[in-house]
Parts: sequence; C-alpha cells; structure tokens
Amino acid sequence: MFINNFDPVALELYSLEIRWYSLAYIFGIIFGWILAKKLFIRNVEVKNNFDDYLTYLVIGIILGGRLGYIFIYNLSFYLNNPLDIFKIWQGGMSFHGGLIGVIFATVIFAKKNNQNSFLYLDIVALVTPIGLFFGRIANFINSELYGTITNVPWAVTFIQIDNLPRHPSQLYEALLEGLFLFLLLIYFRNKFLNKPGVISGLFLIIYSIFRFIVEFFRVPDEQLGYIFLNLTMGQVISLIFIISGIILFYLKYETP
Repeated sequence: MFINNFDPVALELYSLEIRWYSLAYIFGIIFGWILAKKLFIRNVEVKNNFDDYLTYLVIGIILGGRLGYIFIYNLSFYLNNPLDIFKIWQGGMSFHGGLIGVIFATVIFAKKNNQNSFLYLDIVALVTPIGLFFGRIANFINSELYGTITNVPWAVTFIQIDNLPRHPSQLYEALLEGLFLFLLLIYFRNKFLNKPGVISGLFLIIYSIFRFIVEFFRVPDEQLGYIFLNLTMGQVISLIFIISGIILFYLKYETP
C-alpha cells in the first residue's frame, strides 16, 4: 500500500508558491501546443493561425473551467466567498466547463478567420489527453478527487485526508483519460482524416465513458454527494456529453 503525503507546492520562492496544479496546466498546454504544431496540423492555414488561436484556447480553458466548477459544483460556497473565485491556484476547475469554454473560444476564433471550427477542435481533441494526464497526476499529488475505501493491493492512503486505504482514482483517470484516450484517438485519426468533427465526437464519447466508469471508484463531491440513482454530478454530465458525442459523430461521419 502506498502512502501519499506529497506537498502540493512544487517550488517556493520567498512568498511565492508554485503549485503542481498550476504546473500541470502549463506543461499540458505547452506540450499539447508543440505536438499539435509538429504532428497533427496538416492544414497550412490552420498551422499559420494556431499560435494566435492558442490565446483564445487558454482563455477558454481558464474561464470555462473555473465558471463550470463554480456554477456546477460549488455555487453556494462562492456566493458566500466571492473573492475565492480568483484563487485558481488552489484548485477548483471543471473539465466539462473548460471543454465548453474551449468550444466557445474556438467557434469565435474560427468565425473571425472564416474557417471550419472543427479543424481546430479535432486538433484540440487529439492533444487534450496530454493535459488530462498531467492534471490527474496533480490531483493525486494534491490528495484531491480521491477514491473510495478499498482493500486492493494498489490502494493508497492519503495522509492529508485520513488513514484509510483508497482507490487511487486520479491515477485511473490519468491512464484512461490521458494515455489510453490519446492512443485511441491517434488510431482513429488515421481513419477519419477527411471528416472534420468526427474526432471531436469520438473524444466526447470515449472520454465521457471513461469518466463515467472511474466515478464509481471516486468519492463524490462532498457538497453535492450523489444526485440521483447513485450517480454523481460528473456521471450525469458525462451521460449528456456521450449523447452529444454520438450525435456529433453521426452528423459528421455522414457528411460527404
């Protein structure tokens, strides 16, 4: 059994704290940008515009992720503590909210440049698992989004939470939503190169399935608990995204 007692602060310079959570976002965006430019962008116009698009992307991730967490997961807390809205370095980001933010930012950028937004969204879908991998590792280091109590041999005790053995659900997500999802999307990319939007649809479907499964091994958000039918908020939203992904995949796959 592994004992988790990591310090969430990666580096401290005088009074400035640099946390693993912040570094996960930084490295995820940087590596995703490099891979996109080097490997995944074939359209010359998209490649030329991608550096400018990155600014829109970062804004969409941060605003969408933060607002998504506030409104979906913890609205009452932030209504009572409005200044905490700006303390992003302490955590509190919603992936689903960030995804919606990215979609809005991409549509705005693509319309501005008179381009198909799915040319960008498909690329983002391909590299997003990299950011998810780093993000879930940071969640593990922070002892957040931890799993339910278990006796499996690979159980982890999160000292900052309690002394009980738990599923390392963050690592499950890092492997499934990060590594495995990345490999699957690379495989499917070669089959649907000329159908913009198909990869985006597959991303929504596969990510949401993985997220739905892992949520069974993860403690639900304390302030929400189980919503209904013993499903968490994350699972409910994942079901919505699965349906959305199936519709998108069908529409784009059938497009000549």
